[in-house]
Amino acid sequence: MREKSVEALSEKEAAAELARLAQDIARHDALYYSKDAPELTDAEYDGLRRRNAAIEARFPGLVREDSPSLRVGAAPASSFGKVRHSVAMLSLDNAFDAEDARAFVARVQRFLNLDTPPAITAEPKIDGLSASLRYENGRFVQGATRGDGREGEDVTANLRTIKDIPQRITGAPAVLEVRGEVYMEKAAFAAMNARLEAEGKQAYVNPRNSAAGALRQLDAKITATRPLRFFAHGWGELSEPLAETQFESMARLKKMGFPVTPAMIRADNAEQLLAAYQQILEGRPSLAYEIDGVVYKVDSLALQQRLGFVSRSPRWAIAHKFAAEQQTTTLEAIDIQVGRTGALTPVGRLAPVFVGGVTVTNVTLHNADYIKGVGADGAPIRGGKDLRVGDTVVVQRAGDVIPQIVDVLLEKRAKGARKYQFPEACPVCGSHVARELEPGEEGVIARCTGGLNCPAQAVERLIHFVARRAMDIEGLGQKQIEEFYELGWVKEPADIFRLSDHRDELMTREGYGEKKRRQPACLHRCAPRARIRALSLWPRHPRHWRNHGWRFGAPL
Repeated sequence: MREKSVEALSEKEAAAELARLAQDIARHDALYYSKDAPELTDAEYDGLRRRNAAIEARFPGLVREDSPSLRVGAAPASSFGKVRHSVAMLSLDNAFDAEDARAFVARVQRFLNLDTPPAITAEPKIDGLSASLRYENGRFVQGATRGDGREGEDVTANLRTIKDIPQRITGAPAVLEVRGEVYMEKAAFAAMNARLEAEGKQAYVNPRNSAAGALRQLDAKITATRPLRFFAHGWGELSEPLAETQFESMARLKKMGFPVTPAMIRADNAEQLLAAYQQILEGRPSLAYEIDGVVYKVDSLALQQRLGFVSRSPRWAIAHKFAAEQQTTTLEAIDIQVGRTGALTPVGRLAPVFVGGVTVTNVTLHNADYIKGVGADGAPIRGGKDLRVGDTVVVQRAGDVIPQIVDVLLEKRAKGARKYQFPEACPVCGSHVARELEPGEEGVIARCTGGLNCPAQAVERLIHFVARRAMDIEGLGQKQIEEFYELGWVKEPADIFRLSDHRDELMTREGYGEKKRRQPACLHRCAPRARIRALSLWPRHPRHWRNHGWRFGAPL
């Protein structure tokens, strides 16, 4: 049903589809806004919302109380205090091409009953985490995330650590809520990831997730160590107006000391807006930070007030999203990676290509059907073209995050290129590979049946055990686990806490000194007896670990 066109849905099917979409979008909102761990690209998420909107437009009587069209973001996390926004922090509708942008201008002009379009500003859309800063009598008193648009998380202490955010301002209204984006510059993000990898820790996927994770730390001291920045792009509650236009209001915020985009342009019609879009797009690679589109806003604040809002977005603004950048390269090899559950994932090795601001060398090929040119629903992808080693392929970063192959140039395929044969035996341990069975048909996921006898599965499970989302053992990461496994020191989680048996051998290895050779233990804020007791009770009390944290190299 999810592949059926909206026009072909019956009313019963539409109701079921809206229920599914409400559930799916709520889940992905929580992953993106609350957990900073999105599973979908921006384009895939936008596709779900567009389908929901199209079905509701055709069946307006089926709009649900929990419809995604009636809400913004996700509920704030319970680990933070809650802040009720005095003025809702809404999201923006999206434009995906020039026609959408022209339609926005025409819609505004028609709603206002004007002979000519009003002046509209265009500015880069920063790819960060939305935040609101409240100032009373010139003093920063409270900061919050967007949350669900009505209620956010109190992250005041964390926001105070960002040098771009002034603690006191002059020339401001008695009450001023500044809205903007917390972000991380590309160079700072790359340097931070390099440092994390050197320490054996898991690297972040992109600057946006990294900034979101840093801002939502429970310990503000951790946030202070992250290179976070802030750009102001608007405001919430005001005790008096800043100016008469968007352009002049942003200039006043800049005068108060807030960083604002230097690339804001004021246009008089749709064609000038599209020219501004193209100008910002062409300058995108030279920017120090990530942007994912251009935001258009009606310049006159009086006209903004007349236009008002719909359920989850203002009528006077829209985000014109960038299309994914594409480049061609060569598929040099297809390797198989074995995960901790035994799933075999093919990975394409590419001739290095610069696309979407990064150099891409690897791309996930998902499963055997994907390589054959068949999607999860059985429908053709890439026009049904299969992938072969040596092919010239078109690569893009979906949502400017995840590299993917979107096409194969058959005219450049070598005559002797052979179809890829998915392995029937695990490339690591040689065990039989079986595809999961689903009701009435064979599944798409192939798994090694070797279990923990497969070194790849054993190592991946150990890496998962010490990772940030599991036991979070600081300083013990993939590199160390792989080394200790090869040495035969760590074959199961319990072996981690017997590493002291190898301390003399460890001292002779490169990169290990007096500090690192010591046994992993609870951090110093636990009393010594409690630490020893926690080790003796393992694994019956994992909650103790999560509450107190672990560090590889901390002495007992």
